Amino acid sequence: MKYTTTPDRTRIAYQLQGQGAPLVLLAGQANNHHWWDPVRADFHPVRSTLTLDYRGTGDSDKPDTPHSTELFAQDVIAVLDDLRIDRAAIYGTSMGGRVAQQLAARHPHRVSALILGCTSPGGPHSIERDNDVRQALAQPQPEAARQALLELMYTPRWLADHPGPHHTLGDPRMPAHSRRRHLAASSRHNAWDLLPGISAPTLVIHGTDDLLNPTANAPLLADRIPDARLHLIPGARHAYFEEGRTHASPLVLDFLTTTSHQP
Repeated sequence: MKYTTTPDRTRIAYQLQGQGAPLVLLAGQANNHHWWDPVRADFHPVRSTLTLDYRGTGDSDKPDTPHSTELFAQDVIAVLDDLRIDRAAIYGTSMGGRVAQQLAARHPHRVSALILGCTSPGGPHSIERDNDVRQALAQPQPEAARQALLELMYTPRWLADHPGPHHTLGDPRMPAHSRRRHLAASSRHNAWDLLPGISAPTLVIHGTDDLLNPTANAPLLADRIPDARLHLIPGARHAYFEEGRTHASPLVLDFLTTTSHQP
C-alpha cells in the first residue's frame, strides 16, 4: 500500500502488484480495490496491476466534497504521476468504466489501451435499469437489498457454489456521505460528447444478462468510440469479470497483446 496526494490535498491509497507493463484496474461505485481481488492475478503473467481506493473508500481520504467521474480520473493521473508511469492500459468496470472513459477522452496521451466493462456512456443517451431493479435495490430491509444486489451481480448457480465473501457489494467502511457522493458522481456522468474523441484501442465487454447496467449500453459505447471492438459474454450478469473470469480475463489479455503490437 502506498499513497499520493492530489492537487486538492486528498490522500489516495494505491496498490501495485506484479511485473511488466501496467494495467490499471478501476472498480465499481462505492467499492475499493478489493473489487479486483478474485481476478487480478490473472493478468500477472504478462502485466503488473495497479489499483487504487477511490476517494471515499478504503484507505483513501473521505472528504465530504463534490465527487465526479472526471475528478476520479484526475486522481488516477495523480497516482500514475507518483509512480512516474507515462502511459498505461486502463480496464474499468461499472462506474470504473465511466472513470476510464474520462481518462481516455481527457488524457489520451496517458492511455495506451482501454477496456470498458459492464458500463455505459451516462446521460440521456444511456439505457437506464428498469423500475423493478431500482425497487429491489431500494428495499428498506438491508439483507433483502443485499440479496437483490447479489443476484444482479451473479447467477444463482454461481452463488450456490460461491457463498462468499463477495467483494463487489460495496466498501462496508464507507461513511454515508461518501456513499452519497459516489452515487451522485456516477449518476451525473455523461461522456457522450467525449467518446468520439477517444483514440486508444478500445474493447467493450458486457454480459448478455446484465440488468444492473443494461446490456444495450455496450453497443452504444462501441458504436460511439472509433474502431472499438464489442464482446458480449453469454449468460453473464454484472460481475462477468469474476463469474466469467475464464472467458473474460483471457479476452482482455489477448486484446492487450494485440494492441501492444500495433504501431
